[in-house]
Amino acid sequence: MKTLNKTIICALFAAASLPVCAQKTSYSGYFLDGYTYRFQMNPAFGNDKNFVAMPALGNINVSMSGNLHLTDVLYQVNGKTALFTNPEVDAASALKKFGNREKIMTNEKIDILSGGFKAWGGYNTVSISAVANAGISLPKSIFELAKEGVSNRTYDIKNIAADVNAYAQIAFNHSRDIKQVPGLRAGATVKFLIGVGALQAKLNEADLTLGTDNWIARTNADVYASVGGFQFKQKRYEPEGNTSMKPYDYVSGAEVNNFSINGFGMAFDLGAEYKWNDFKFSAAALDLGFISWGKTQWASTNGTQTIETDAYTFNVQGDADNSFKNEFKDMKDNLSKLYQLTVNDPKGSYTRGLATTLNFAVDYTLPYYRNLHFGLVNSTRIYGPFTSTHFRLSANVAPVKIFSADINLGVGTFGADFGWMLNLHTTGFNMFLGMDHTLGKLAKQGIPLSSNASFNLGINFPF
Repeated sequence: MKTLNKTIICALFAAASLPVCAQKTSYSGYFLDGYTYRFQMNPAFGNDKNFVAMPALGNINVSMSGNLHLTDVLYQVNGKTALFTNPEVDAASALKKFGNREKIMTNEKIDILSGGFKAWGGYNTVSISAVANAGISLPKSIFELAKEGVSNRTYDIKNIAADVNAYAQIAFNHSRDIKQVPGLRAGATVKFLIGVGALQAKLNEADLTLGTDNWIARTNADVYASVGGFQFKQKRYEPEGNTSMKPYDYVSGAEVNNFSINGFGMAFDLGAEYKWNDFKFSAAALDLGFISWGKTQWASTNGTQTIETDAYTFNVQGDADNSFKNEFKDMKDNLSKLYQLTVNDPKGSYTRGLATTLNFAVDYTLPYYRNLHFGLVNSTRIYGPFTSTHFRLSANVAPVKIFSADINLGVGTFGADFGWMLNLHTTGFNMFLGMDHTLGKLAKQGIPLSSNASFNLGINFPF
C-alpha cells in the first residue's frame, strides 16, 4: 500500500483526469440567447420552450483552473524535457515563475438526466447530476526546497491544502416574473445531495531546517476521509540515528473495503433579474448548503510535533551514497513517518459547507440592432484556500432565430482567457459547444501547457 501522501496525490490527479470545485456551467453562455442551462448560473433565468436532455449528454462540463502551469515545471535541457529541479536549470530563473501560493483545481459536472417545462405560473427544471471537485494549494517554499536542496536554511512549508469531493444531486428549480414589480423575475433551486466521498488534508505547519549534519522538522497536520469503507493503515516506526524520539505507530497508507454512500445534504440557489430599458441586471447565490458526512476517519499529528535526527546526513558530492539526491529520495519515501500522523477515533459525523458562488451581471442590448447585446459578469467562488474570482465581458449575437453565438474575454485570479460558445436551437433539437478558456499550445503528449482549460457540450430536445 502506498503512503498516505501518495494516496492523496494520486486521488487528485485521478480526479483531474476524469471527464466530469464548485459545480457550474459555462460562463460563456451566461448571456447567450437560447442557451438551455443559463438557470444553473442564475435560477431566475427560464427558457422559452420546454426541453428534455439527452441522457448523460445534456450538459457536460469539464474544467481545470490554476496558476501552476506545465511551463513552470518543465524545461528543455540539451534538447530533452526536464523538470525545473534539473541542475542545468538556473535556480533564480526557475523560482521566479512561482507565486507565493500555487493552486490547481478541477471541477467536473455531468447532468445525467434533466428537463424543463412551463407550469405553476413560471418555468421549472428537474435534473440529476454527478459532481466531482479536486484541488491542491501549495506554498512557494515547497518548490524552493525541491530546487535548492540543502542550503542550511529553514523552509516554512505551511498551509498546504488538498481537497477532493464527489456527490450526486437531485435539483428542482422554479422561476417566475414578479407581477407586483414590473421587470423583476426571481427564482430558486432546492438540491438534495448524496455524498459519494470526500478527502481533506491540511498541513497547517511544517518548518523544515535542513543541514548537512542533521535536520529538524516541526509538523502539524490533519487528514479527514469521509468515504464508506475507508480505513487508515498503520506501521510501527523505530527511530534511527541520534535522536531522543521513542518508537510510535504512524499512518502508512489506506484502503477501502465494502464501499458505501457516506453523506447526505441540502443546498439552495437563489437568484433575481431586473429589466430596465435596454439593461438587465442580475444577481445569484449558488450552493448555499452543506453535506453531512457519516463516519469519518481522522488522522492527525495531534498538535505540533518536533523531530530532530541525524538519520539523514548529506554529502555535497553528487556521486556519494549519501548525496542530497539519494537521501532526499529516502526522505520522500518515508514522509509518512516524518509527519507522525496517528489514527484518532473516527468522527461520528463531519459536516462541511459547499463552495458558494456569487454571480453579479449586467446585460445591455444595442438599441439599433436588437440581436446584438453585451454583457459583463463577475463570478466569485468562496471556498477557503481555493477561493477565486473572475470577470467576463462578452459580445452576444443571434442573427437568426435558430442560431446564436458569443465571444468573450475573462480576467481573474488565474489570469486572462478567451472564451466562445456556439448554440444551434432549432425546433426539436438544441446543441451547444463552447469553452471558457480556449486551449493554447499543447505539449507533445497533447497536454495543455496552461493549467486553465474548460469544455462545455450539450444536446437537448426542446418542444
